[in-house]
Amino acid sequence: MNTRALLPPFPVGWYVVSLSDELKHGDVKPMKFMGEDVVLYRTQSGTANLIGAYCPHLGAHFGYGGQVVGENIRCPFHSFEFDVKGVCQTTAYGKRIPPKAMADVFPVREMHGLILAYFDPGGQSPGWEIPALNITGWSPLLRQRWDFRGHPQETTENSVDIGHFTIIHGYSNVNILKELVTDGQYLSAKYAMTRPNAILGKSADSEFEIHVYGLGYSQVNITVPKFGLETRLFVLATPVDGENITLRIAVSGHGASFEPGNIHPLLRFLPHTAILNAAIQGTFDGICNDVSQDFVIWQHKRYVQPPILAEGDGPVGKYRQWAKQFYRGTDVELI
Repeated sequence: MNTRALLPPFPVGWYVVSLSDELKHGDVKPMKFMGEDVVLYRTQSGTANLIGAYCPHLGAHFGYGGQVVGENIRCPFHSFEFDVKGVCQTTAYGKRIPPKAMADVFPVREMHGLILAYFDPGGQSPGWEIPALNITGWSPLLRQRWDFRGHPQETTENSVDIGHFTIIHGYSNVNILKELVTDGQYLSAKYAMTRPNAILGKSADSEFEIHVYGLGYSQVNITVPKFGLETRLFVLATPVDGENITLRIAVSGHGASFEPGNIHPLLRFLPHTAILNAAIQGTFDGICNDVSQDFVIWQHKRYVQPPILAEGDGPVGKYRQWAKQFYRGTDVELI
Protein backbone atom coordinates (compact mmCIF):
# COMPACT_ATOMS: atom_id res chain seq x y z
CA MET A 1 0.00 0.00 0.00
CA ASN A 2 1.20 3.51 -0.80
CA THR A 3 2.02 4.93 2.63
CA ARG A 4 0.98 8.41 1.49
CA ALA A 5 -2.34 7.30 -0.02
CA LEU A 6 -4.38 8.84 2.79
CA LEU A 7 -2.87 12.28 2.19
CA PRO A 8 -3.49 14.10 -1.11
CA PRO A 9 0.00 15.01 -2.33
CA PHE A 10 -0.45 18.66 -3.31
CA PRO A 11 -1.91 20.89 -0.58
CA VAL A 12 -2.91 24.47 -1.37
CA GLY A 13 -0.35 27.05 -0.29
CA TRP A 14 2.94 28.89 -0.67
CA TYR A 15 6.06 26.82 -1.30
CA VAL A 16 9.70 27.77 -1.73
CA VAL A 17 11.04 26.94 -5.20
CA SER A 18 14.48 28.53 -4.74
CA LEU A 19 16.54 30.74 -2.52
CA SER A 20 16.98 34.20 -4.00
CA ASP A 21 20.73 34.03 -4.46
CA GLU A 22 20.41 30.74 -6.36
CA LEU A 23 18.65 32.49 -9.27
CA LYS A 24 20.71 35.05 -11.18
CA HIS A 25 19.49 37.58 -13.74
CA GLY A 26 18.77 35.74 -17.00
CA ASP A 27 18.77 32.28 -15.41
CA VAL A 28 16.31 29.73 -16.82
CA LYS A 29 15.89 26.61 -14.65
CA PRO A 30 13.68 23.60 -15.43
CA MET A 31 12.23 21.81 -12.40
CA LYS A 32 9.33 19.78 -11.06
CA PHE A 33 6.71 21.47 -8.87
CA MET A 34 3.47 19.89 -7.67
CA GLY A 35 3.78 17.09 -10.18
CA GLU A 36 4.18 19.51 -13.09
CA ASP A 37 7.11 20.43 -15.33
CA VAL A 38 7.82 24.12 -14.73
CA VAL A 39 10.55 26.65 -15.43
CA LEU A 40 11.86 29.21 -12.97
CA TYR A 41 13.56 32.25 -14.45
CA ARG A 42 14.64 35.77 -13.55
CA THR A 43 14.07 38.68 -15.91
CA GLN A 44 16.75 41.25 -16.66
CA SER A 45 15.15 43.72 -14.22
CA GLY A 46 15.27 41.06 -11.49
CA THR A 47 11.72 39.69 -11.35
CA ALA A 48 11.49 35.98 -10.52
CA ASN A 49 8.77 34.05 -12.33
CA LEU A 50 7.53 30.45 -12.49
CA ILE A 51 5.92 29.32 -15.73
CA GLY A 52 4.52 26.06 -17.05
CA ALA A 53 7.32 24.35 -18.94
CA TYR A 54 5.63 23.91 -22.32
CA CYS A 55 5.04 26.66 -24.84
CA PRO A 56 1.31 26.85 -25.73
CA HIS A 57 2.23 27.38 -29.40
CA LEU A 58 3.68 23.96 -30.33
CA GLY A 59 4.83 22.54 -27.02
CA ALA A 60 8.57 23.24 -26.81
CA HIS A 61 10.08 23.18 -23.31
CA PHE A 62 11.14 26.66 -22.18
CA GLY A 63 13.81 25.16 -19.92
CA TYR A 64 15.90 23.67 -22.71
CA GLY A 65 17.12 26.40 -24.99
CA GLY A 66 14.70 29.07 -23.80
CA GLN A 67 16.15 32.52 -23.08
CA VAL A 68 15.31 35.58 -21.04
CA VAL A 69 14.90 38.61 -23.31
CA GLY A 70 14.39 41.72 -21.22
CA GLU A 71 11.24 40.99 -19.22
CA ASN A 72 10.12 38.08 -21.40
CA ILE A 73 11.03 34.44 -21.80
CA ARG A 74 11.62 33.32 -25.39
CA CYS A 75 10.62 29.88 -26.64
CA PRO A 76 13.53 28.01 -28.28
CA PHE A 77 11.33 26.56 -31.04
CA HIS A 78 9.74 29.55 -32.84
CA SER A 79 10.93 32.49 -30.67
CA PHE A 80 7.50 33.37 -29.29
CA GLU A 81 8.05 35.58 -26.24
CA PHE A 82 5.88 35.58 -23.11
CA ASP A 83 5.76 38.14 -20.29
CA VAL A 84 5.60 37.38 -16.55
CA LYS A 85 1.80 37.10 -16.76
CA GLY A 86 2.09 34.43 -19.44
CA VAL A 87 0.83 36.67 -22.23
CA CYS A 88 2.52 36.28 -25.64
CA GLN A 89 4.14 39.59 -26.56
CA THR A 90 5.69 38.80 -29.93
CA THR A 91 6.22 36.07 -32.48
CA ALA A 92 9.18 35.55 -34.79
CA TYR A 93 6.96 36.35 -37.76
CA GLY A 94 5.99 39.92 -36.90
CA LYS A 95 2.36 39.07 -37.50
CA ARG A 96 -0.78 39.02 -35.40
CA ILE A 97 -0.34 37.25 -32.06
CA PRO A 98 -2.78 34.37 -31.56
CA PRO A 99 -5.19 35.53 -28.82
CA LYS A 100 -5.04 32.12 -27.10
CA ALA A 101 -1.24 32.17 -26.86
CA MET A 102 -1.18 32.20 -23.06
CA ALA A 103 1.32 30.29 -20.95
CA ASP A 104 0.50 28.99 -17.47
CA VAL A 105 2.13 30.99 -14.66
CA PHE A 106 2.13 30.65 -10.88
CA PRO A 107 1.82 33.54 -8.40
CA VAL A 108 5.33 34.27 -7.09
CA ARG A 109 6.58 36.31 -4.13
CA GLU A 110 10.21 37.01 -3.30
CA MET A 111 11.01 38.01 0.27
CA HIS A 112 13.73 37.74 2.90
CA GLY A 113 15.93 35.67 0.62
CA LEU A 114 13.25 33.19 -0.52
CA ILE A 115 11.32 32.71 -3.76
CA LEU A 116 7.85 31.29 -3.10
CA ALA A 117 5.21 30.10 -5.54
CA TYR A 118 1.53 29.61 -4.78
CA PHE A 119 -0.29 26.44 -5.75
CA ASP A 120 -4.02 25.89 -5.96
CA PRO A 121 -5.37 22.90 -7.91
CA GLY A 122 -8.28 25.01 -9.15
CA GLY A 123 -6.06 27.90 -10.20
CA GLN A 124 -7.53 30.27 -7.63
CA SER A 125 -5.61 33.39 -6.58
CA PRO A 126 -3.65 33.32 -3.31
CA GLY A 127 -5.90 33.18 -0.28
CA TRP A 128 -3.25 34.60 2.05
CA GLU A 129 0.26 36.02 2.05
CA ILE A 130 3.51 35.22 3.81
CA PRO A 131 4.45 38.27 5.92
CA ALA A 132 7.68 40.09 5.13
CA LEU A 133 10.46 40.09 7.72
CA ASN A 134 12.91 42.83 8.58
CA ILE A 135 16.34 41.36 7.78
CA THR A 136 18.41 44.41 8.82
CA GLY A 137 21.19 43.23 11.09
CA TRP A 138 20.50 39.55 10.42
CA SER A 139 23.25 37.33 9.05
CA PRO A 140 23.09 35.77 5.56
CA LEU A 141 21.13 32.55 5.35
CA LEU A 142 22.92 29.29 6.01
CA ARG A 143 21.05 26.63 4.12
CA GLN A 144 20.70 22.92 3.47
CA ARG A 145 18.51 20.97 1.08
CA TRP A 146 17.34 17.36 0.99
CA ASP A 147 15.20 15.50 -1.53
CA PHE A 148 13.39 12.47 -0.19
CA ARG A 149 10.16 10.55 0.02
CA GLY A 150 7.79 12.52 2.23
CA HIS A 151 4.84 14.91 2.58
CA PRO A 152 4.80 18.54 3.80
CA GLN A 153 2.02 17.87 6.30
CA GLU A 154 4.16 15.30 8.06
CA THR A 155 7.36 17.35 8.16
CA THR A 156 5.41 20.36 9.46
CA GLU A 157 3.69 18.16 12.06
CA ASN A 158 7.06 17.82 13.80
CA SER A 159 6.61 21.36 15.13
CA VAL A 160 3.68 20.26 17.32
CA ASP A 161 4.84 16.70 18.08
CA ILE A 162 6.21 17.49 21.52
CA GLY A 163 6.83 13.84 22.41
CA HIS A 164 9.50 13.33 19.78
CA PHE A 165 11.63 16.29 20.97
CA THR A 166 13.00 14.17 23.81
CA ILE A 167 12.87 10.72 22.26
CA ILE A 168 14.42 11.53 18.88
CA HIS A 169 16.44 14.69 19.55
CA GLY A 170 17.46 14.30 23.18
CA TYR A 171 15.97 17.60 24.36
CA SER A 172 15.01 17.80 28.03
CA ASN A 173 12.84 19.98 30.27
CA VAL A 174 10.31 20.52 27.49
CA ASN A 175 7.63 23.02 28.49
CA ILE A 176 4.80 24.76 26.64
CA LEU A 177 5.13 28.54 26.99
CA LYS A 178 2.22 29.38 24.67
CA GLU A 179 -0.47 26.92 23.67
CA LEU A 180 -1.05 26.25 19.98
CA VAL A 181 -3.35 28.83 18.39
CA THR A 182 -4.67 29.01 14.84
CA ASP A 183 -5.98 31.91 12.81
CA GLY A 184 -7.04 30.94 9.29
CA GLN A 185 -3.96 29.62 7.50
CA TYR A 186 -1.66 30.67 10.40
CA LEU A 187 -0.61 28.48 13.33
CA SER A 188 1.69 29.34 16.23
CA ALA A 189 2.99 27.93 19.50
CA LYS A 190 5.96 28.50 21.81
CA TYR A 191 8.07 26.00 23.74
CA ALA A 192 11.05 26.01 26.07
CA MET A 193 13.53 23.15 26.30
CA THR A 194 17.14 22.35 27.07
CA ARG A 195 19.17 21.47 23.99
CA PRO A 196 22.32 19.35 24.40
CA ASN A 197 25.47 20.95 22.94
CA ALA A 198 23.36 23.89 21.74
CA ILE A 199 25.99 26.65 21.44
CA LEU A 200 29.69 25.94 20.96
CA GLY A 201 29.38 22.67 22.86
CA LYS A 202 27.36 24.14 25.73
CA SER A 203 23.90 22.88 26.58
CA ALA A 204 21.43 25.71 26.89
CA ASP A 205 17.84 26.48 27.73
CA SER A 206 16.26 27.62 24.49
CA GLU A 207 12.89 29.03 23.50
CA PHE A 208 11.21 28.14 20.21
CA GLU A 209 8.41 30.36 18.89
CA ILE A 210 6.80 28.72 15.87
CA HIS A 211 5.03 30.59 13.08
CA VAL A 212 3.48 28.36 10.40
CA TYR A 213 1.74 29.65 7.26
CA GLY A 214 0.25 26.73 5.41
CA LEU A 215 2.11 23.45 5.08
CA GLY A 216 5.11 24.70 3.10
CA TYR A 217 6.47 27.58 5.20
CA SER A 218 7.46 27.56 8.87
CA GLN A 219 9.53 30.23 10.56
CA VAL A 220 10.85 29.49 14.05
CA ASN A 221 12.35 32.14 16.30
CA ILE A 222 14.96 30.47 18.51
CA THR A 223 16.34 32.41 21.46
CA VAL A 224 18.94 31.39 24.01
CA PRO A 225 18.39 33.93 26.82
CA LYS A 226 21.55 33.02 28.77
CA PHE A 227 23.77 33.86 25.79
CA GLY A 228 21.62 36.58 24.22
CA LEU A 229 21.56 34.72 20.90
CA GLU A 230 18.65 35.08 18.48
CA THR A 231 18.25 32.95 15.37
CA ARG A 232 15.57 32.41 12.77
CA LEU A 233 14.99 28.94 11.41
CA PHE A 234 13.04 28.48 8.18
CA VAL A 235 11.60 25.02 7.49
CA LEU A 236 10.44 24.83 3.88
CA ALA A 237 8.88 21.69 2.41
CA THR A 238 7.89 21.66 -1.28
CA PRO A 239 6.15 18.76 -3.08
CA VAL A 240 7.95 17.64 -6.22
CA ASP A 241 5.73 14.83 -7.44
CA GLY A 242 3.14 12.61 -5.81
CA GLU A 243 5.64 10.90 -3.52
CA ASN A 244 8.71 13.10 -2.99
CA ILE A 245 9.44 16.50 -1.51
CA THR A 246 12.32 18.95 -1.36
CA LEU A 247 12.99 20.04 2.20
CA ARG A 248 15.05 23.16 2.74
CA ILE A 249 16.15 24.62 6.04
CA ALA A 250 17.79 27.99 6.42
CA VAL A 251 19.16 29.77 9.50
CA SER A 252 19.98 33.42 10.12
CA GLY A 253 21.20 35.05 13.33
CA HIS A 254 21.17 38.40 15.10
CA GLY A 255 23.81 39.42 17.60
CA ALA A 256 22.63 42.69 19.14
CA SER A 257 22.31 41.05 22.57
CA PHE A 258 24.87 38.28 22.12
CA GLU A 259 27.24 37.84 25.10
CA PRO A 260 30.15 35.46 24.27
CA GLY A 261 31.48 35.77 27.81
CA ASN A 262 28.41 33.95 29.11
CA ILE A 263 29.49 30.89 27.11
CA HIS A 264 33.06 31.04 28.44
CA PRO A 265 34.82 33.99 30.14
CA LEU A 266 37.76 33.90 27.73
CA LEU A 267 35.50 34.40 24.73
CA ARG A 268 34.86 38.01 25.72
CA PHE A 269 38.42 38.80 24.59
CA LEU A 270 37.94 37.40 21.09
CA PRO A 271 36.35 39.25 18.13
CA HIS A 272 32.61 39.47 18.75
CA THR A 273 31.63 38.90 15.12
CA ALA A 274 33.75 35.75 14.80
CA ILE A 275 32.22 34.20 17.94
CA LEU A 276 28.71 35.21 16.84
CA ASN A 277 29.20 33.60 13.43
CA ALA A 278 30.52 30.45 15.08
CA ALA A 279 27.47 30.35 17.36
CA ILE A 280 25.09 30.77 14.39
CA GLN A 281 26.96 28.06 12.48
CA GLY A 282 26.73 25.81 15.52
CA THR A 283 22.99 26.37 15.73
CA PHE A 284 22.65 25.55 12.03
CA ASP A 285 24.74 22.38 12.39
CA GLY A 286 22.59 21.29 15.33
CA ILE A 287 19.37 21.82 13.36
CA CYS A 288 20.80 19.85 10.41
CA ASN A 289 21.60 17.03 12.81
CA ASP A 290 18.05 17.14 14.19
CA VAL A 291 16.58 16.90 10.69
CA SER A 292 18.83 13.97 9.81
CA GLN A 293 17.52 12.17 12.90
CA ASP A 294 13.97 12.54 11.53
CA PHE A 295 14.77 11.17 8.06
CA VAL A 296 14.52 7.49 8.85
CA ILE A 297 11.10 8.11 10.42
CA TRP A 298 9.71 10.30 7.62
CA GLN A 299 10.87 8.05 4.80
CA HIS A 300 9.45 4.83 6.23
CA LYS A 301 6.42 5.92 8.27
CA ARG A 302 2.79 5.43 7.33
CA TYR A 303 0.16 8.12 7.83
CA VAL A 304 -2.15 6.69 10.50
CA GLN A 305 -5.77 7.74 10.21
CA PRO A 306 -7.10 8.12 12.82
CA PRO A 307 -4.06 8.25 15.11
CA ILE A 308 -4.16 6.72 18.60
CA LEU A 309 -3.05 9.84 20.44
CA ALA A 310 -1.65 9.75 23.96
CA GLU A 311 -1.16 12.30 26.71
CA GLY A 312 2.24 13.87 26.09
CA ASP A 313 2.03 13.84 22.28
CA GLY A 314 1.29 17.55 22.07
CA PRO A 315 -1.48 19.18 20.00
CA VAL A 316 -1.24 16.81 17.04
CA GLY A 317 -5.02 16.47 16.77
CA LYS A 318 -5.59 20.21 16.68
CA TYR A 319 -2.85 20.56 14.07
CA ARG A 320 -4.46 17.97 11.81
CA GLN A 321 -7.85 19.65 12.08
CA TRP A 322 -6.19 22.93 11.02
CA ALA A 323 -4.42 21.20 8.11
CA LYS A 324 -7.67 20.00 6.53
CA GLN A 325 -8.28 23.43 4.97
CA PHE A 326 -5.35 22.98 2.55
CA TYR A 327 -6.96 20.10 0.64
CA ARG A 328 -9.47 22.06 -1.38
CA GLY A 329 -11.89 20.01 -3.42
CA THR A 330 -11.21 16.74 -1.59
CA ASP A 331 -13.04 14.80 1.10
CA VAL A 332 -9.87 14.02 3.00
CA GLU A 333 -10.21 13.00 6.65
CA LEU A 334 -7.01 13.74 8.52
CA ILE A 335 -8.01 12.68 12.02
